[in-house]
Amino acid sequence: MSSTTRPLAVVTGASTGIGYELARECGENGFDLVIAADEPEIEAAATSLKATGADVVAVQADLSTTAGVDALYESVKSLGRPVEALLANAGRGLGHGFLDQDFTEVHKIVDTNITGTIYLVQKIGRDMRARNKGRILFTGSIAGFIPGAFQAVYNGSKAFINSFGYALRNELKDTEVTVSILMPGATDTPFFERADMEDTSVGTAKKDDPAGVAKDGFKAMMSGEAEVVSGVKNKIITAVANVTPSEILAEQHRKMSEPGSGKS
Repeated sequence: MSSTTRPLAVVTGASTGIGYELARECGENGFDLVIAADEPEIEAAATSLKATGADVVAVQADLSTTAGVDALYESVKSLGRPVEALLANAGRGLGHGFLDQDFTEVHKIVDTNITGTIYLVQKIGRDMRARNKGRILFTGSIAGFIPGAFQAVYNGSKAFINSFGYALRNELKDTEVTVSILMPGATDTPFFERADMEDTSVGTAKKDDPAGVAKDGFKAMMSGEAEVVSGVKNKIITAVANVTPSEILAEQHRKMSEPGSGKS
């Protein structure tokens, strides 16, 4: 990575979907990039993102593990450049009823969405605090406001991230390190295929454009906003969820996510 005049952004889960589009937003707006994912497609993403004018380093690492996070962090540190922006986007979904899920997969969701995410944020966030400069963007979800029947672990993990992001923002309020939370709804990415939810109502429904979601998130991060719920429909869903009993929300979610609910 030769450029030293452009700020550096680290984007996780950047091989496809919202993560890739967040990386593209960063590249098009003057950042160099370190992008990470646990799949070899991250190399193709890096090649594509170089068209933005950014220098791009790709790291294939399993960010559900401390070893994977450490490998990413060491790759970043080896560049000898401060991280100006961390976009913590890596995440996984998992459909079906909790008692029917393979617990190995359940563990992977928790370790990716929660443990690996906050471990990386602590490592890079400490560096930002020491410099008194930086931006952190979490990809949360409107799912974090809704008890997720037939998607219980994923929704629970996003409830954690939403809450954690607000708490960290408050802890850093007297510094120049900002924390923002992007809260998308159902988005047109490989998420539903990977979560085995293609036969559900939400899996077959029309979804938001990941490029638009990423644009909203990047704008919120750069302006230091606490949160952005991407899309008018999702803003309405969130507002309703805040005043609706949890039992009703869980039943509504069941209708969207129960296997077979997307079949005509």
